[in-house]
Amino acid sequence: MAVCDDLLLCNFPKCRGKLSSRAWVTACSHIFCEQHGSGEFTRSPAVCPACNSTLSSKMDIARTELNPSEENKAMMLAGLRPEIVLDICSRALAFWTYQVYQERLYQEYNYSQAEGHLKQMEKLYTQQVQSKESELLAMKGEVNSLKKILEEYKRKYSDLSEKLMERNRQYTKLQGMYDGLRLRNIAVTNREASTSRERSHHDRSGHFGFM
Repeated sequence: MAVCDDLLLCNFPKCRGKLSSRAWVTACSHIFCEQHGSGEFTRSPAVCPACNSTLSSKMDIARTELNPSEENKAMMLAGLRPEIVLDICSRALAFWTYQVYQERLYQEYNYSQAEGHLKQMEKLYTQQVQSKESELLAMKGEVNSLKKILEEYKRKYSDLSEKLMERNRQYTKLQGMYDGLRLRNIAVTNREASTSRERSHHDRSGHFGFM
């Protein structure tokens, strides 16, 4: 909160609502909204909820108008000696300055907490990125290894294919040779059988002629 801000904030923990009309102020330089001031300072003894100071005197707590009317402004300090007026103004300014200072500390604390959280998130993010990069490198290495294995299998498959084709050619050649020999043997057998039949017929013809 800057010095030029128009409104103070309730000092009650977890409230921090803007104060614009009535408020409760304490001798320990804290200020509270109507709701929390009424709820806290009706107890006896009263304790400041911001700093836990005991407020035993009636003058330790005051309920004040933050936007007094023009009539109240005209009469509020009327009749007081200048030094008293200046003393009152000085104390009022000190109260305001203290509130501004406390708000600045609060904002700096929040900023520090947020910055610390951001650094933790950045560290965690960096660790996650490094972990993912390591996993990626490992996966790339595995992929390269699998590629090498695949290339080796391709090479072996190519070699086996060539060997199989060569054996098929040899088998086809042998099969042709075998078929040729078989046909030749069949032809020889047929010729021999034909020759034998002719001889047998010739022998029978000669025998009948002789008789």
